[in-house]
Amino acid sequence: MLLRKIPRHHFITIGKMKYFWIPALLLFGLTACSTAVVQPSKSGSAPLPDLGPAPELTNSIWLNTNIPLRLADLRGKVVGLEMWTLGCINCQHVIPSLKSWYAKYKDQGLVIIGNHFPEFKTESDFNNLKAAVAEDDIEYPVAQDNNGATWNTYHNIYWPALYLIDKKGQIRYVHIGEGAYNEIETNIQALLAESYP
Repeated sequence: MLLRKIPRHHFITIGKMKYFWIPALLLFGLTACSTAVVQPSKSGSAPLPDLGPAPELTNSIWLNTNIPLRLADLRGKVVGLEMWTLGCINCQHVIPSLKSWYAKYKDQGLVIIGNHFPEFKTESDFNNLKAAVAEDDIEYPVAQDNNGATWNTYHNIYWPALYLIDKKGQIRYVHIGEGAYNEIETNIQALLAESYP
């Protein structure tokens, strides 16, 4: 066996591992539980990194809007672009927060867009998407992205994923999965407080 050729002193024994894990867990606990408070800087710009220009939306099929939305037409507004699919339980858990932020901040310039990229064939059926939007009482615009044009342009590989786009069309924050709701809301508030142009 290959293991017989490797000297025993190259392995960490279970007894020695306890000296590694205790400090590692303590360090993880101290850093993982900390939260950062984001406030706008004196220059009127939130202390969020500029992650580059947000790719334009090209979706042609929409719900909850009369015309297809384009980021170029939304300059001066903060956009929350949510990548989701109706059958994903994690996506379903995020929807109440998206609805709450939309209701709370839409009059202050927040636009939430649900970009629906299906994981399974049944999720690509427009009637199923329409039924899910109605069932979840989603009022913000939802784009059908069956061919994955928007999904792929953002190089996204996760459901759910939220992209916060500032008033100038720059991606400023990305969150993958559930959670961090307070952090996300703080970042929304900070981006809404930024001056434009």
